[in-house]
Amino acid sequence: MRALRIALPVAALIAGLFVTTTASFGKPDYAKKEKKSCITCHVAAGKKDLNDTGKCYGKNHSLDGCPVVKK
Repeated sequence: MRALRIALPVAALIAGLFVTTTASFGKPDYAKKEKKSCITCHVAAGKKDLNDTGKCYGKNHSLDGCPVVKK
């Protein structure tokens, strides 16, 4: 009974972690949709910081009319 008292909250915490962590990461589907690399919208690979193109894409969900940063 004591193990169940500990296991249920731990299981709920782990389930919550899995549900919420997916929303905090970038979406590779955007790169596939636009046929561009992640660097098109991000300052550096693996970084969350967006450049001007990424900020524009975030508002419009399209690269039409967005400045394209050459790397």
